[in-house]
Amino acid sequence: MAKTWLTNPQAERALFLGRALFAVVVVLVLTGGLVAQLVALQVGQHAHYATLSDGNRMRIEPLAPTRGLIFDRNGVLLAGNEPSFTLEIVPEQVTDIPATLAALGELIEIREQDLARFNRQLLRQRRFHAVPVRFQLSDEEASAFAVNRHLFPGVDIRATLARRYPFGAIGVHAIGYMSAISEADLAQVDAARYSGTTHYGKSGVELAYESVLHGAVGFRQVETNVQGRVLRVVEYSPPTPGNDLHLTLDIEVQLAAERALGDRAGAIVALDPRNGDVLALVSRPGFDPNAFVDGIDATAYGALERNPRRPLFNRALRGRYPPGSTVKPVLALAADAFRTELARRSVWCEGYFQLPGIDRRFRDWRREGHGRVDLHRAVVESCDVYFYELSLELGIDRMHEFLTAAGFGVRTGIDLKGELAGLMPSREWKRNTMNQGWFHGETLIVGIGQGYMLSTPMQLAQTAALFANRGHAYRPRIVAPIDAAPERVAPLIPERVGDWRRTIQGMTDVVHGAAGTARAIAPRGEGAYTIAGKTGTAQVFTLAQDDDRSVDRPQLPEHLRDHALFIAFAPVESPRIAIAVIVEHGGGGSDIAAPVARTVLDAWIKRGQP
Repeated sequence: MAKTWLTNPQAERALFLGRALFAVVVVLVLTGGLVAQLVALQVGQHAHYATLSDGNRMRIEPLAPTRGLIFDRNGVLLAGNEPSFTLEIVPEQVTDIPATLAALGELIEIREQDLARFNRQLLRQRRFHAVPVRFQLSDEEASAFAVNRHLFPGVDIRATLARRYPFGAIGVHAIGYMSAISEADLAQVDAARYSGTTHYGKSGVELAYESVLHGAVGFRQVETNVQGRVLRVVEYSPPTPGNDLHLTLDIEVQLAAERALGDRAGAIVALDPRNGDVLALVSRPGFDPNAFVDGIDATAYGALERNPRRPLFNRALRGRYPPGSTVKPVLALAADAFRTELARRSVWCEGYFQLPGIDRRFRDWRREGHGRVDLHRAVVESCDVYFYELSLELGIDRMHEFLTAAGFGVRTGIDLKGELAGLMPSREWKRNTMNQGWFHGETLIVGIGQGYMLSTPMQLAQTAALFANRGHAYRPRIVAPIDAAPERVAPLIPERVGDWRRTIQGMTDVVHGAAGTARAIAPRGEGAYTIAGKTGTAQVFTLAQDDDRSVDRPQLPEHLRDHALFIAFAPVESPRIAIAVIVEHGGGGSDIAAPVARTVLDAWIKRGQP
């Protein structure tokens, strides 16, 4: 039967035609399907695939703006930009990022903190945006990568501008510093406005005026090849550079202040009392801000954090110290304002004071006492006993009212972030804080600027400016807009202003009087000028009652020595500068802090500043 089928021409023809028909039908079906798919792709989904195609060859890149420069009041550059090379990866163009990073590490040093920063940014950046791997490549590193560029698709070097601080650690707590932008930074700003931006202001002016210095981001649309290399720029919208800032700081005064303080820990704030301009703001020790721009390693940063001298801490704005005897001129003013009996009579100082019915002795700084003392002499010679009695007569309620009105325990409002207010204690404060009542002995201690009372160097400089202006002051400012007048503040209650003339005369005799505690710094000879000031000593170590000052304080370990303070303004007749100096564990204010202040006063006045 098989043989018959094989030799049957009609059967063969029918079989062939059936197979041919089936093949034609299959071809037609497949061709129809192909045509339908082509129609769908070319017509129905044309826009979608055209976009994907453009996305493979066209890319929009954000362009970070050039950061504004920072100058001092005379045009000296304090923070600038210099050319730099940054190594970047476009994630979507790299198939194996860990392997690529490992290979790059054989050519260029990539530290652990670089990898950690890269991985953090990789999570929050869009995959078609470049993510920096290393900042500040050296010429040798850039050359080494350029030779091997063909081995690293999606990796490139971009020429950028890096922040540079030509004076290093000088003024770092005023100027501030920049470092790599973090998630916390981006949470505070418009992320789109910071596309392509790698650094952000972290402190000082760099942080407070970040929005002014940053500028506005631009973009460029580029055509690329399959390796991601740019073939041409299709569209370009330039970024808007940030605005330059001119600070009120005078770098020569700043340098004089930093050198005068030397290696000692402390702070100096110098103001122009006529407008609130900050002439110098020093907090020592400091640190080199350039290390943070380049990317400080974990070891170096840990050393800064663990340093017991706290170089990262801004003492000028955040350091809180007992004001010591620098508060006495304000209390002398209060004595007049409240018409106290002690404002008109003298007291006998035998070296200590006792409250009625209490055995404890509140000592004077001079063991043998001062003898007969009136208000003027009490200010000049800083007699503690007089101010013990005055504080008792005033009482803590009136002291709190007057000292708060004078600015103690209140932020000055300077245009920098992070300022603390200090502390002006009161009955209510102690009750809320400690759930305890107030004692007369605590009033006496506040009367000499000790105990719970705390002030910042910035606040003490404002106190000096208050006396320079005989009762009014201006809000401190470190950036002075050209079209903005100084903001005047009136911290003292007008109807209770005391005898400014008498108190200022006492402060003048502190420096120029025969018995003044700061007489050693009085300017003499040609170019001499008049200074009004007040020394202060803030105790860190308190003697026991039965010690009777048997401990020689200069022989104590440094961390137990008193803080040295001095506030002043000059020239007395027409004040142009007000200053506060605190030297931690420096001992007496007359020996350490006053000479430092004199150096700064000279730097401003003797240079012929208007």
